[in-house]
Amino acid sequence: MNARKPMQQNPDRTDPTGTPTHHVPVLIVGGSLVGLSTSVFLGRLGVPHTLVERHTGTSIHPRGRGNNVRTMELFRTAGVEPGIREAAATLADNHGILQTPTLVGDAGEWLFKQIDAGGGLARFSPSSWCLCSQNDLEPVLLEHAERLGGDLRYGTELLSFESDPTGVTAIVKSRETGEHTTIRADHLVAADGPRSPIREQLGIGQSGPGDLFHNVSVTFRSRALAGVVGDRRFIVCYLTNPDADGALLPVDNEENWVFHAPWHPEQGETLEEFTEERCVAHIRRAVGVDDLDVEITGKAPWHAAQRVARGYRSGRVFLAGDSAHEMSPTGAFGSNTGIQDAHNLAWKLAAVLGGWAGEGLLDSYDAERRPVAEATSARAAARSVEHSHPGFAPAPGVGGGGGPQRGILDVALGYRYPRGAVLGTDPATPVVPERLDLSGEPGSRAPHLAVRHRGESVSTLDLYERSLVLLSDAAGDPDASGGWHAAARRLAEAMSVPLVSYRFGAGPDAELTPEGDADWAAVHGTTAGGAVLVRPDGFVAWRSPGPVPDAEAALREVLTTLLARG
Repeated sequence: MNARKPMQQNPDRTDPTGTPTHHVPVLIVGGSLVGLSTSVFLGRLGVPHTLVERHTGTSIHPRGRGNNVRTMELFRTAGVEPGIREAAATLADNHGILQTPTLVGDAGEWLFKQIDAGGGLARFSPSSWCLCSQNDLEPVLLEHAERLGGDLRYGTELLSFESDPTGVTAIVKSRETGEHTTIRADHLVAADGPRSPIREQLGIGQSGPGDLFHNVSVTFRSRALAGVVGDRRFIVCYLTNPDADGALLPVDNEENWVFHAPWHPEQGETLEEFTEERCVAHIRRAVGVDDLDVEITGKAPWHAAQRVARGYRSGRVFLAGDSAHEMSPTGAFGSNTGIQDAHNLAWKLAAVLGGWAGEGLLDSYDAERRPVAEATSARAAARSVEHSHPGFAPAPGVGGGGGPQRGILDVALGYRYPRGAVLGTDPATPVVPERLDLSGEPGSRAPHLAVRHRGESVSTLDLYERSLVLLSDAAGDPDASGGWHAAARRLAEAMSVPLVSYRFGAGPDAELTPEGDADWAAVHGTTAGGAVLVRPDGFVAWRSPGPVPDAEAALREVLTTLLARG
């Protein structure tokens, strides 16, 4: 972990025993990717919060490097993307996945050579995938979280917690000073990892096959390996020598590397058997160079599993990230799903704490995110089968089906919410569709459209973060008493809801002008007389295919139901 001095504690008061007591709307337990993302997203929404993490700093191990396009969209909106791209510059030209019995010569095949071959992703998103290892990403998130006012307490351990109908009382301990602090929070977000003590205390069970396979991640230095790799700029290389299989990942494309070696504890194999001599010999055989210079710099076991919590909410406590779901690392779906959990939950907590939504809105977190985890974890296992991940011998019925690239974008960007804080959806709709469809259907991520807004070129996705957004047409919905725009402005004030209305068009009444000849209404699956309501997380909450007799009454009913204000 990158060491950081624990922040000074500023308790609001002391209890009768003299123990400092700290009051905060949200307590986050866990300071890794998901906990830090939760802090950033809450900070952007102005929600005071405290984060506690038992380690003294962020991760030092290069892992969890694949950040998919949806995650990068979220970081873009949160203002974090430039810093992440800078931290990821070393691996910016690494794109493909190679599978080969040896790196000597030109044997093997590319499972794919480019993540976005042909640049077609630009039709769907203003962002793109980013290869940024966890040890490089977390410090960027931490810096932004602190800048946004997050109270981040590293070197601080959760000792106990009790939940009641009005909040959560937690006792934490500074591992540096030994001081105990009582934290009283309205809500607790458990981002405390796959063996989550919080989930265990709540008695929330898990579904799924369980453990899939085990690896030992070995970091090492080798100056000669770059010459063997040559110009093959891969994200990962699966080395398939049956006597020394494994996965090779570059850290800097020069002398720092990671090798994932299969580990079989189910056969009695222990971690102690992975000596430096064994690891060096294994890496040399796998690469195909008997005298390759290899200096082992670190070893860490990791476990691939497929499990999903049977519930994401217990009263005032919410599970996020690995505490809620575990999945095969192939495709990096696990960390991305966790970050997207955090984004989904953050705006709902902000809405309830801000008084513009009812407590029932928080139930939609489980209704929306748990099915996504179930579908995504199954896809991750299937991808491990497709890639013949070292150490993975799947049981019958686990994974399988499709080709090496089948449905990746559908999972990363096209997942949807058939149930939850959405109206007008078909509950029978698959969570992950067979083909990518971002055409404005309620429950799906709103379409990306390049527009001019206040003289700047932006994506419509950049408009969704701090408020609900209503989209309509300046010509099809003139600014009159019965139009969508006027109705939204009246209701924002009357209902005290952060609701911003944008009209599309080329005239002076329009706030958004599509670039090129794009038809905003067609892109969003409506007509010029219709309207589309988008949530702060960028998902379509509801849409009207055309004008209605009383726009204000219709919109009021939608907001009341959506925000659980009945």
